[in-house]
Amino acid sequence: MEFYKEKLNPEIIHKRFPQFEMKLCEAISELGQWAHVEKGEKLMQGDNYIKSFPLVLDGILRISREDNKGRESRLYYLNTGEVCAMALTCCMSYSKSSINATAEEDADVMMLPVNLLDEWMSTYQSWKQFVMLSFKDRFDELLETIDSLAFKRLDERIITFFEDYYKSTNHTEFKGTHEEIARALTSSREVVSRLLKSLEKQGKIELGRNRVNFKNLIKEW
Repeated sequence: MEFYKEKLNPEIIHKRFPQFEMKLCEAISELGQWAHVEKGEKLMQGDNYIKSFPLVLDGILRISREDNKGRESRLYYLNTGEVCAMALTCCMSYSKSSINATAEEDADVMMLPVNLLDEWMSTYQSWKQFVMLSFKDRFDELLETIDSLAFKRLDERIITFFEDYYKSTNHTEFKGTHEEIARALTSSREVVSRLLKSLEKQGKIELGRNRVNFKNLIKEW
């Protein structure tokens, strides 16, 4: 992660986060650290204490967890104008991080010291609303995941996986392995591979080495 030497103009922060009052944008510019993250680089690592958390100015971050064998499971993506609710939870409880944050593509972020979280909750109403809405959005996603596990067939969940990926990244090609998709869907690679091949035969996707092109699914949506 490369930190810029200059301060970011508060007006730019306000454009990314229009719900923030200008005094908050000025505080973010003054107290935060503006940084660039290369694709594939980690901002936060599981089992470490979080000293600062990112606001996404541009680009996409992938939030994930790892099991005790080092296998990663994607939880969600962070886009421009968002903050990681799970990182905030760790900050509030002063506990070690349970997630990884990795740049899905090149990104600019504002890294904020954890001590500002509580202070700004009482100082800036827009910050409090922003944090609470972030928690709500992630909780709603959790409920959708539970509903998907309980009520949808696996082939339907695979299609939903690509739909969510498209909504988060605006990309119609997923670059990753069948194993990654299987972990995200809490299934086995063999079952997911079989269903992906079935979708390919139906003309809905195109499979390649460590990639899935699902532009034909977008047309159906």
